Amino acid sequence: ALVGLSGTGKSTVAPLLAARLGIATVDLDREIERRLGASVSELFGSIGEPAFRSAESTALVDAFDAPPSVVATGGGAVLSPANRQLLSERATVVWLQLDVDDLVARLSRSAEARPLLASDPATALRALATEREPYYRETADFVVDVAGLSPFDVADVVASLVRPGVGASGRVDGGAPA
Repeated sequence: ALVGLSGTGKSTVAPLLAARLGIATVDLDREIERRLGASVSELFGSIGEPAFRSAESTALVDAFDAPPSVVATGGGAVLSPANRQLLSERATVVWLQLDVDDLVARLSRSAEARPLLASDPATALRALATEREPYYRETADFVVDVAGLSPFDVADVVASLVRPGVGASGRVDGGAPA
């Protein structure tokens, strides 16, 4: 399972990683959109964040009840204690990490609407990082700093970490194991 703030590349890396591992991929945000018939941004506006988080929890449970896959979580999936427990028990969790300033620059080039970043992305991302980083840290088996890495490079690094026989948790910076 890939976790991390919005813009770290979870949705982009997941299918690349899944191809390397020979398994399926599940993007929780896309799955919720499919199930509820609206974009994440529209859902935040129409049903609100608590209902969205409930749908996210259901989609996460369903993802782990399906055949093995790479799961791209939403950035806030770790907010729920039950989700964190499920992730810890059922997945190798990789935290894709990127400095907030780099995230702001990356997201400024993205056309995707991100409801929690609408007004002031830099301030919002800093607040989200402060709130969520302890949960990412608690849940992650591995941390990969994605700065300067292409999605293909990130997929290669993560694949090398999650293959059977990799036992120790650690941090990876720029592709070099800790």
